[in-house]
Amino acid sequence: MAAVGRERIAVSLEQPHLGQDGAPASLGRNLTYGLLDNLGRAIVTGQFDSEAFPTEAELAKRHGVSRSVTREAVKMLTAKGLLSARPRQGTVVQPTSSWNLFDTDVLRWLLERQFSVDLLKQFNQLRVAIEPEAAALAAQFATPDELKRIGEGLDRMAAAERGEDDTLEADIAFHVAVLRASNNPFYAQFRDVVGTALRTSIRFTNRIKGRTASVADHAAVRDAIDARNPDAARTAMRHIIGDVLTLIDDAEKT
Repeated sequence: MAAVGRERIAVSLEQPHLGQDGAPASLGRNLTYGLLDNLGRAIVTGQFDSEAFPTEAELAKRHGVSRSVTREAVKMLTAKGLLSARPRQGTVVQPTSSWNLFDTDVLRWLLERQFSVDLLKQFNQLRVAIEPEAAALAAQFATPDELKRIGEGLDRMAAAERGEDDTLEADIAFHVAVLRASNNPFYAQFRDVVGTALRTSIRFTNRIKGRTASVADHAAVRDAIDARNPDAARTAMRHIIGDVLTLIDDAEKT
């Protein structure tokens, strides 16, 4: 039986699974995601605002990929709300109001456009509606392991101030740990959105303030959660995000 198992492994290594276009499945996926990224970025940055979206045949020829790869990429963009297929109209670009703004690819493409203070403000308005309540829930329901992760995130932020960690990743680790500690799966699902918003906000605030996020302000959130004080946790988290919104408002006035 062992010999047969080895023989099967050898066969699987020598004969990779092929996709519909005859290429190895992994290569097909890479081509699909590459095309998805190119087309998504082009749509979000307005490349097709003044021209019709190409047909699958045109896309395949233009990008040098198979029709199956093109079809799959278009399906994925449709699922993200960027495209729609209509009878006798073909595939058309959807208005911004139809885009899935909670999709991390869509968020990333949006942020790759020319920097928008309005978009940054909208990100943080969403954060202030989510994170303070997540902190309050964490104060009530966080497990010992989750409290430890919040503390580790804060430790990373302190280490980053000493040049021993990445300031951006440390800050994100702290906020994501709080979302997870809420023990509410709906709040936890916002971790990618919050992470994306933080990446933009932190770069913006660092450029204005010339320093990293306040470790003391984040410590106040951690301490309130550790003390099982929901109101204090909510207030401390709202203060952090409110500070960012104030900086954005001040920047708009200059």
